[in-house]
Amino acid sequence: QVQLVESGGGLVQAGGSLRLSCAASVGTFSNYAMGWFRQAPGKEREFVAATNWAGSNQAYADSVKGRFTISRDNAKNTAYLQMNSLKPEDTAVYYCAAANVYSLTWPRLRNNYNYWGQGTQVTVSS
Repeated sequence: QVQLVESGGGLVQAGGSLRLSCAASVGTFSNYAMGWFRQAPGKEREFVAATNWAGSNQAYADSVKGRFTISRDNAKNTAYLQMNSLKPEDTAVYYCAAANVYSLTWPRLRNNYNYWGQGTQVTVSS
């Protein structure tokens, strides 16, 4: 009943930018904390960024801090991940996730999220 659909992935050269979108089909989008995770081949899925219901509090992985920005438009039921200064090591499948709470005490933990999108591929060439 709940759907999360990512878009915006693709190929980009190192130093370039991409903006990922996550369109959510939920009753009230503002009731959900949102997060982004990524998974490279042969590696575990890792936390990238998260935001509370209002977009006023964010958490970032150290590897993306200062380069990525998570945001949300509750009127549009959409979360975003703006990715700047991309590096080859950012190459991964990026997943959108939603938790059915306003905010998360531990946003970096995968098990705290209730819903997941199908993922979108981001490839950064050197």
